Amino acid sequence: MANATRQRRKQAYRWSDASRTVGLDTTVVVTTVALIAIGIVMVSSTSMAVAESFAVSGWHYISRHLIYLIIGVAAACSLRLIAIRHLQAAAMLCLPLSVIMLLLPFVPGLGHEVNGSTRWIDLGIVRFQVVEAVKLLMVIFVAGYLSRHPELFRARFGVTLKPLIAVGLLAGLLLLQPDMGSAVILVAIVAGMIWLAGAALKHLFVLGASGLPLIGFAALEPYRLQRVMTFVDPWADPFNAGFQLTQALIAVGRGQISGVGLGASVQKLYYLPEAHTDFIFAVLAEEFGLLGIVLVIALFALLVGRILGIGLRALNQDKPFPAYLAWGIGLWIGIQALVSIAVNLGMLPTKGLTLPLISSGGSSLIMTIIAIGVVLRIDWELKREQLERPRRRRDWSV
Repeated sequence: MANATRQRRKQAYRWSDASRTVGLDTTVVVTTVALIAIGIVMVSSTSMAVAESFAVSGWHYISRHLIYLIIGVAAACSLRLIAIRHLQAAAMLCLPLSVIMLLLPFVPGLGHEVNGSTRWIDLGIVRFQVVEAVKLLMVIFVAGYLSRHPELFRARFGVTLKPLIAVGLLAGLLLLQPDMGSAVILVAIVAGMIWLAGAALKHLFVLGASGLPLIGFAALEPYRLQRVMTFVDPWADPFNAGFQLTQALIAVGRGQISGVGLGASVQKLYYLPEAHTDFIFAVLAEEFGLLGIVLVIALFALLVGRILGIGLRALNQDKPFPAYLAWGIGLWIGIQALVSIAVNLGMLPTKGLTLPLISSGGSSLIMTIIAIGVVLRIDWELKREQLERPRRRRDWSV
């Protein structure tokens, strides 16, 4: 008994000693901080006119943005105390919790409607967009599912189908809100995770082909069809249906190579709707030009690439759940950033999606920072285990 206690104390000392020597991933931290800093600057620049139109203080939106940022960082730091194995143990609960959360906006008195969409719940002092939390919950759920099916490329069609049925249920609830943009993002994240897990290409092809009619049916809604037609030719109705897109394209065009200068944007002055949220990238392109566009895209590429690399390292260390979890978070940030940027550049129809870490929006900012905190925890655990391995080998040799 005394020997067992002594061994546990030695093990605890070794783990604490390793923990002190393990640092956070520099690339993830630096790129995240850089994107957050750009976001603070751009929210400050774009929200002044918006605040004036709502007769509130010019610092109203940036103050809220900073408060949400502090909440997100505090929540991410608290994850240092939560081991990834606890997330894995709770993975099965994430799907029913996601369904419940997506039903909350439909509860009378709790749901909050903005521009015809009921996507938020009113928590009294703040409003929270539940789909942002659902994205992380579904990544955890699918990572747990995939970790229980390690040879997905040899699995039956039904094994590949099950997580897509689950995300299809959530996508249906999102279409009722309606929020097609988030539904598409969620399906793309799960499909990407399944592909990275090694699912058979024939299964993915069949599933993709069968999903096309559903996408087409959803796109036949009058307002969605109008968005598609506007995307094809926004200049056909530049003062009505095509107003957002044409103003965004004007902003991007005015930026040219080096931009018009910080704070000198004209489009953010009541011309471009949602300049501080959905179309913040267009204002960034106007004020910083092509150089600003390249910088932001490079930072996102570096961040997402590093997160995917951490997932690959976890898989090489025979830890499938952390690997799929990191991949899912990387896909989430990468796909949403890609879609948001493409919408601002007129390459996709408008979706109503924020640019991660940059746009004003408390729900998105908080949950994205928490997700990055999960990735940092995964990286920290992997490094800690690598430091422990030589010590363990020495202990076994004694």
